[in-house]
Amino acid sequence: MGGVLAIIFLFSNLLLLPDASFSLPLCTDSSAPFTLNTTLGFCPYNGKTCCNSTEDLQLQKQYEAMNISDSGCASLLKSILCAKCDQFSAELFTVTSAPRPVPVLCNSTVSTNSSQSKQEINDFCAEVWNTCQNVSIKNSPFAPSLQGQAGVTVSSNNTKLTDLWQSKTDFCLAFGGSSTDDSVCFDGDPTTLSNTSIPSPPHGLCLEKIGNGTYLNMVAHPDGSNRAFFSNQPGKVWLATIPEEGSGGILELDESNPFLDLTDEVHLDTQFGMMGMAFHPNFAQNGRFFTSFNCDKVTWAGCTGRCTCNSDVNCDPSQLQPDNGAQPCQFQSVIAEYSVNGTASEPSLAKYATPSEVRRIITMGLPFTSEHGGQILFGPKDGFLYFMMGDGGGGGDPYNFSQNKKSLLGKIMRLDVDNIPSEAEIENLGLWGNYSIPKDNPFTEDAELQPEIWALGLRNPWRCSFDSERPSYFICGDVGQDLYEEVDLITKGGNYGWRVYEGPYLFIPPTSPGGNTSLKSINPIFPVMGYNHSEVNTNEGSASITGGYYYRSQTDPCMYGRYIYADLYAGAVWAASETPENSGSFTSSKIPFGCAHNSPIQCSSVPGSTLPALGYIFSFGEDNRKDIFILASSGVYRVARPSRCNYTCSKENVTALASPNPSTSPTSHASQLNGSHNNVVLLFSSFLLLLLGVL
Repeated sequence: MGGVLAIIFLFSNLLLLPDASFSLPLCTDSSAPFTLNTTLGFCPYNGKTCCNSTEDLQLQKQYEAMNISDSGCASLLKSILCAKCDQFSAELFTVTSAPRPVPVLCNSTVSTNSSQSKQEINDFCAEVWNTCQNVSIKNSPFAPSLQGQAGVTVSSNNTKLTDLWQSKTDFCLAFGGSSTDDSVCFDGDPTTLSNTSIPSPPHGLCLEKIGNGTYLNMVAHPDGSNRAFFSNQPGKVWLATIPEEGSGGILELDESNPFLDLTDEVHLDTQFGMMGMAFHPNFAQNGRFFTSFNCDKVTWAGCTGRCTCNSDVNCDPSQLQPDNGAQPCQFQSVIAEYSVNGTASEPSLAKYATPSEVRRIITMGLPFTSEHGGQILFGPKDGFLYFMMGDGGGGGDPYNFSQNKKSLLGKIMRLDVDNIPSEAEIENLGLWGNYSIPKDNPFTEDAELQPEIWALGLRNPWRCSFDSERPSYFICGDVGQDLYEEVDLITKGGNYGWRVYEGPYLFIPPTSPGGNTSLKSINPIFPVMGYNHSEVNTNEGSASITGGYYYRSQTDPCMYGRYIYADLYAGAVWAASETPENSGSFTSSKIPFGCAHNSPIQCSSVPGSTLPALGYIFSFGEDNRKDIFILASSGVYRVARPSRCNYTCSKENVTALASPNPSTSPTSHASQLNGSHNNVVLLFSSFLLLLLGVL
């Protein structure tokens, strides 16, 4: 049988524990496995694998060079070498500092989670020892020196396991691993996860309304407190205190005193504004944070950047037709750095930031006036800044920017904003601004890629997030054109198909002045979930996905571990379950939602229905307690306990979580909060009709 879910406990300091975040199909270079049309010639892998024919041939040569005379041992060593082709090879091989020479060998009984049956796995490590202990192996991969022991060297001569290790116990302490249900170990065959039945969708999602303001971004305060930053499209950021769930409280936010006001720099129009904000992982020490916004070079001298339609990508700006009255690259996307240093005794105490830029990170001129993304996030493990950029608009990506490896449009970029190169270095490297390139960005494997690029082939990534429990799960909603809205698991160097594909469907562009990309020249990664436009009914006759979060709060235990996302126009919400767990295979269900009867602010209802009228769902947010928030045109909503909407959840302890008795009436709360913010609701509505629609 294949390897089963397991956390690898290595009982020696020869090896370091792999990060549990690798529990989805990933190759050792952090890229996604790809699908082969045929079986490899040497290694017994077909379907999804991490090896191409060249790598398969290299493994065959390595195997033949071992010159193993015993057929039983040779068969085991072949399977161990070929584990590098396994779609879970990142989990099988990768340690904290460097890949292992061999995978973690299963050598224990695994007790799987409640949705799986208890099963025995082969004591594969003992089998390898018993079969190979007295067999000569040239250039043995089991040499202690390969495991980090100082002062031990192994020649290229034939060696036996008994020459290298004193006993089977010592051998399996170094190379074996016990198992639970969060990782995988290798038992001699391609890894398979135990099948589980698809869990039933939750009965419903209960919401409480805690704010009337209209926001596009929410970021939890890096200090771990119950505070969060909210920003709106015109360019203001507020620092708010979040009340306890069920307490009857509302967002504590002083509208008249924003944390930051960039309205003089931000160009506000239906398609433009402040798109994102991100706080440095060490904000509590260095006070650094970043914003992403659009500017107009006609009205602001600071809006100066290179046009993304340029000679490097075979695009001539003079040939572009004016878009909605705007000239090519009149509007630009900006990432700028700001600071709270000097405004308080320590960054966490700061109530406002200095509005002048500390540093301009990047400025990019936009060819058209739509599909320019703009979200920014710091990776939770690597500390690098991820920048989500759409294809630049124009309808059908006419210049094929998303597939052009020299263009930054239709890409997710990964930037190092801690190591700023000199102006000479920036010019020599051809960078777009003040940042450096992480050394493990995928251009190291694909020299044709611009070094900033982490992933490509996206149309307009709208709201991405990292799973707080499994940081390797980097997931994005990507807006479709005419047919399909998709959710993608983003991996290093991944190509998500646009505009060769729209979701899982072939796409025929209406015009192609920038040329086409052939179907056979790419290896697309298809969406893990999504929906056809025909599945949702909207007044606008269109659909546009809003990516969300993995739910990791205990507020609704029946929602735990599911990915929540929505449609902007339809006000529809989906919850997706991964089955088997950690497989990267998802099943989505549209779920009903309601408003808590004791919501701090009363929810308006959809005419003729008891459903709350959320309006347009612009974005999601997550606080430091992992509660999930919906940022909608009608206000701010938080996922509440199911019982508050009379939804049944067998995992909820209703007795221990008695319903609160709010001390303030919903009506009085509604009159207190964010009144003047409502004047931007109509602007937001038209903004996302164009920005996230099918233009």
